[in-house]
Amino acid sequence: MLFRNVYLRSFRLFLFPLSIVYGGIVRLRNYLYDKEIIETVTFNLPIIGVGNLSVGGTGKSPMVDYLAGLIKHEFKVATLSRGYKRRTSGYVLANEFSTSIEIGDEPMQFHIAHPDIAVAVGEKRIEAIPQLLFDRPDTKLIILDDAFQHREIKSGIDIILTDYANLYTRDFYLPTGDLRDEKKNADKSSIIVVTKCPPNLTQDQRYRIMKELDPKSHQQIFFTGIQYDMPYHIVTNEKRALSKNDEVFLICGIANPNPLTAYVHEETKTYDAIFYSDHHIYNIDDIQEMQSRFDNVLIGEKIYLTTEKDAVRLYTFQDHLKDLPFYVLPISIFFLFDQQEEFNQLILDYPRQFYKNQNSSKTIA
Repeated sequence: MLFRNVYLRSFRLFLFPLSIVYGGIVRLRNYLYDKEIIETVTFNLPIIGVGNLSVGGTGKSPMVDYLAGLIKHEFKVATLSRGYKRRTSGYVLANEFSTSIEIGDEPMQFHIAHPDIAVAVGEKRIEAIPQLLFDRPDTKLIILDDAFQHREIKSGIDIILTDYANLYTRDFYLPTGDLRDEKKNADKSSIIVVTKCPPNLTQDQRYRIMKELDPKSHQQIFFTGIQYDMPYHIVTNEKRALSKNDEVFLICGIANPNPLTAYVHEETKTYDAIFYSDHHIYNIDDIQEMQSRFDNVLIGEKIYLTTEKDAVRLYTFQDHLKDLPFYVLPISIFFLFDQQEEFNQLILDYPRQFYKNQNSSKTIA
């Protein structure tokens, strides 16, 4: 795995000329928006955009999940995503029969975790929002997933995520690096969240990162980490804690599996794994390969383990998995440096103030 990563990084250096071209296209697009040559649309309700400057693996899904869980207790909230790698097109509103094939992996995760909120997908979000509001007219706030580059819509709060292990300040344009936007565009965000931080991050490390990111006066920086919760069976939902006696067969198709593999290595006796590409669509051959590897490679007290993102693509094979020790490892985020209440207050104050001002305007009129 190490040799493979070194090889890929070396190969990407040869693509530097393409990165220069890509960076030029990105800068031109941003210039057209900044000069209002391309117009931006504002909707008359609070919108929170969650995104990043780089591709993949910064923790957008756990953040959207956290925001939805926080806001829904006070306001009718909806999420709107593109629905990456789904096999449908156009606007789709999730319902009780929806699958990840129809709406995408992350939206399906949101739908399962929050069946009480509206979860929609649509490539053209400027068209999807009116349709969403028509279908769910009681919606009071929309969370736009992976939306920072979709500048045709103006958000009231933009949250930029950057991975602790790969801060955007140290990155470069695709394909040599992982950046898909200009670094300076981070200044347009209201909140910067450094994700996947180690739980023992020191104050000195925190201040060095803040100095490197150089937030503007209107920006606040928060630090979060990932915590893994108790696994549950993919079909029965029965919970089972991991132990040092477990031999784990890991099924993983996510952008950045490193934190996950480190956790499994730390918490269990040993593990084997099959790594698939991000958003891999599983088929019956994959299931048979998993079972063959599981039966032949591991011995002792062994279980399958997969991510929630993979699980939504594996539910199709519940009949094959129901009698197997096949478990899903849920994740959530936690805030470092006692910042959670401050973050929650900042988020909730936005729609509160929006509707307070709206009601005041109606009273005056």
